[in-house]
Amino acid sequence: MSRASKLTLFGTSCMAAAIVVGVHYSQRAEKAAMHAGVVRDIEQQRVKKERQADFEMQKALEEEYKKLQQVHDTVPPVVGSAGAGGNVA
Repeated sequence: MSRASKLTLFGTSCMAAAIVVGVHYSQRAEKAAMHAGVVRDIEQQRVKKERQADFEMQKALEEEYKKLQQVHDTVPPVVGSAGAGGNVA
């Protein structure tokens, strides 16, 4: 084999090896990023469940307090206010 063919073979072999290593590195980085996404989603679901449990507990406490206390959802009218357009002397 000539010297040029040996250099070409060596160069293409090195290039192929570099491409293979680069692809493996890329796949590992992509796998790590996907795993981080799964971990983040699990954490978000845990926080959502925790908030939902807190909401349900607050709702149950509100219902219990409403049973114990006489709470009215409407505001009573103000006594002694002037009517619509009425003159107060």
